[in-house]
Amino acid sequence: ATLLFVKVQGKEETRRFYACSACRDRKDCNFFQWEDEKLSEARLAAREAHNRRCQPHLSRRQCVERYLKFIELPLTQRKFCQRCQQLLLPDEWGRHREHQVMGDISITQLRRPSQLLYPLENKKANAQYLFADRSCQFLVDLLSALGFRRVLCVGTPRLHELIMLTASGDKKSNIKSLLLDIDFRYSQFYMEDSFCHYNMFNHHFFDGKAALEICRAFLQEDEGEGVIMVTDPPFGGLVEPLAVTFKKLIAMWKEGQSQDDSHKELPIFWIFPYFFESRICQFFPSFCMLDYQVDYDNHALYKHGKTGRKQSPVRIFTNVPRNKIILPTEEGYRFCPLCQRYVSLENQHCEHCNSCTSKDGRKWNHCFLCKKCVKPSWIHCSICNRCALPGHSCEGPKDGCFICGELDHKRSTCPNIATPKRANKAVRKQKQRKSNKMKMETTKGQSMNHTSVTRKKKRRERAHQYLCS
Repeated sequence: ATLLFVKVQGKEETRRFYACSACRDRKDCNFFQWEDEKLSEARLAAREAHNRRCQPHLSRRQCVERYLKFIELPLTQRKFCQRCQQLLLPDEWGRHREHQVMGDISITQLRRPSQLLYPLENKKANAQYLFADRSCQFLVDLLSALGFRRVLCVGTPRLHELIMLTASGDKKSNIKSLLLDIDFRYSQFYMEDSFCHYNMFNHHFFDGKAALEICRAFLQEDEGEGVIMVTDPPFGGLVEPLAVTFKKLIAMWKEGQSQDDSHKELPIFWIFPYFFESRICQFFPSFCMLDYQVDYDNHALYKHGKTGRKQSPVRIFTNVPRNKIILPTEEGYRFCPLCQRYVSLENQHCEHCNSCTSKDGRKWNHCFLCKKCVKPSWIHCSICNRCALPGHSCEGPKDGCFICGELDHKRSTCPNIATPKRANKAVRKQKQRKSNKMKMETTKGQSMNHTSVTRKKKRRERAHQYLCS
């Protein structure tokens, strides 16, 4: 599944090519083809063979059958291979004898697969960061309070499993969930009506029309009433293809609407860093950003409770009216009566902008020259006639290569990039050799015993006597 990109080769010259929609690094997926390139039969056959090798070994139906067999096993026979990330049936144990295998997999563990599976943390391919329990529980409580009965989880596996876990443990909870995710490992934990193997960057259902119809039926149930889409895309993903995909899901939902409801919008929570606000609102003008900071279990930076610039930059963009969304006061959010919405504690209302203007959780300052509020670390530059960091370059960003300044290529394809790399590598090697030498000398000095010291001393004395004689 690919996307069409444009390569800039000069000031005006461009050439279009196809590349993988999910992976942005050629090491992860080396697919590349110029738009006007004609492929030979041999190359097409080789590509088809490679694609078949990359497919999951089991079909969606086979995964469901294995899951039904697995849950019927007694607890002592339920095993999970951590190396292969796979549930094991008894006749498969022999092939995984040398692997690290977990036993006694309970039903509770099966309902929380995100805690069994290793997160895929390749930033350029999967970037599978999982909601912390705090953020996940907040979302579940908020969706329930807003009266939603169905949640389409696009790339939010932990939210999906918590919704299903809540529904199974609370008879009053009637919220249903459908997970669309590119991680095919979840196929072995869910029935066909709960999970679809899906690529959100090009709206591709890997299991074909059957999966597409499951998604369509989920969105159009009850004439489309009571459903919301919650999505948490990889932060390195391009906003435009994501927006195109989400509009296709919106169109699918609208197919089940009557003509009288054509003005309605599919409620959406799009979870993304706050600095993408202008791009998201460009495609979805009705969206606004909440002050709530979303944090993740397996991300070193995106943690709740940090202050200043160390706070999580991840926010919720939504078309649900902000005055209906209550943020937890115990976590430092307060209600602004002038804005009629909940904001972070340090987000002070600006009487000049008539709004709570902070985006990152800090108190922003109003610049009368720019006629807007700016970050506290910014100052007004008389040369640029705008606010910026004190050490900024007034020339602005370069149009071409950041290494040599040429306009016909970018930094990644610069012919001069190898020279500094080799120089830096040589410097690093030299420093490493020096460090190792110092360590060796220190180690030798520490390990030298009293006998060797005495022997050297006697040798020096004999040499002195010989020279003096």
